[in-house]
Amino acid sequence: MIRDGFWSMGGYARFVWPCFGAALAVLSWNLWAARRFLAAARRRSVRVMAMAESER
Repeated sequence: MIRDGFWSMGGYARFVWPCFGAALAVLSWNLWAARRFLAAARRRSVRVMAMAESER
């Protein structure tokens, strides 16, 4: 059946599917790290702006 051939990847499924999993893990980590960095940058900028305002 054609559908079974897709999932088995012509006999290379044990190499292909872990690569897809690793790529998904790296992309997920990248997204998580970027959001975390953005949140930290926002907190820093708010803190700096508050300090600058209090010095006036």
